[in-house]
Amino acid sequence: MQKAFGKKSIIFLFIFPAFLIYTLFVIVSIVWAGYYSFFDWSGVGEKAFIGLKNYVDLLAGDDIFRSTVWHTIVYTIINVLIQVFGGLLFAILLSRVKKGRVTLQTLYYVPVVISSVAICQIFSKLLSVTPTGVVNQLLSLFNPALKVMEWTSNPSISLYVTAFVEGYKYLGLYMVIFYAALIGVPDELGEAALIDGASHFQEYLYVKIPYIKPVIIANCLLVLNGSLRSFEFSYLLTHGGPGNASELMTTYMYKQAFTSMKYGYGSSVAIMIVIICMAVGLIFRKITGEGAED
Repeated sequence: MQKAFGKKSIIFLFIFPAFLIYTLFVIVSIVWAGYYSFFDWSGVGEKAFIGLKNYVDLLAGDDIFRSTVWHTIVYTIINVLIQVFGGLLFAILLSRVKKGRVTLQTLYYVPVVISSVAICQIFSKLLSVTPTGVVNQLLSLFNPALKVMEWTSNPSISLYVTAFVEGYKYLGLYMVIFYAALIGVPDELGEAALIDGASHFQEYLYVKIPYIKPVIIANCLLVLNGSLRSFEFSYLLTHGGPGNASELMTTYMYKQAFTSMKYGYGSSVAIMIVIICMAVGLIFRKITGEGAED
């Protein structure tokens, strides 16, 4: 059996279905978006070839797109902090719990299995102003002025609120991954550190966390990739508003292609998203790859 699974033909047989689906739904879509980006097209009717004009307008004269790039970067950083480092912290705390661990693990994981639409609806009610939501009701106990605090319609914080909601949904997923990695660390390493006089904090800081560094890097890459392409939370909670305060590259692409009926221009935004995602991923892999070699 082991010899059979070691054959390249058998490996290819298992990989090919996933590769085919990925090619049809991702690679082909990117190629078609690249093709449409060279046209002035509303999505219906005749296409007018305009060459690189969409890209020139996008990069040279579109201030909103530049702001969406910055918003997406901020959004991604917040999600990395919440999902990766928050998930690692919760996993560490969970590994220290002796009773009720399964119950806590289940409760933390519940948001992951709830749909994004439901999560956004829940937070819309929690953060509501009219009628007053639970969050504002609790805050008003400390400061009555906070009873009318705007969350999703406040241009100063709407981006951070949407990022927090996505981070909250997926934190449990990465907590489970980190928890599985932490319990896989050999007990001998931690015991040796404790015998040498290390505290439990130092045991995690200098032994267990370095041991699971590849898992941390992989999770960071997953969150980076997902957050740079995030769409539903910004669109469902704020529609990219107020104004363009929480507009992300993906929501801007959607509005250009399907609301403003500028399908060619929206396709050029889509290609820029692909380029930015690939560039960030390659830079991150380069940085972490060099760090691993050192």
